[in-house]
Amino acid sequence: MSTPEAAIEYLTTTKIGEKGQLTVPKRCREDLGLGIGAPFAVLRLGDALLLLPELQRFEHLCEQVTATLTAAGVRPRTILETLPQVRKRLFHCRYGTTGSVTVVSRRRCRAAARTDQP
Repeated sequence: MSTPEAAIEYLTTTKIGEKGQLTVPKRCREDLGLGIGAPFAVLRLGDALLLLPELQRFEHLCEQVTATLTAAGVRPRTILETLPQVRKRLFHCRYGTTGSVTVVSRRRCRAAARTDQP
């Protein structure tokens, strides 16, 4: 199987079934740890389709978020410490003081949250 450094590697040819399904070769599924129902992002690159397991896409997104927060000097503890206050503001914005569901636009909710900040 290819390593992450390999740019392109021909693996096999497959066919589209009656319902538009593709079969991912067993060796590829095993190497990538893909099980039944594993989600994929389907990307179009010119006349080519790229199949990207969602787990890899999610891991890449996590790496980007971590790098951005680290560069900004934000620590996980700081984020975790603010969660109770943010949850309380969002609950109040969404449900008010009576606890009944109130339809509030995201823009109004964000504006209200900004005015509550110390």
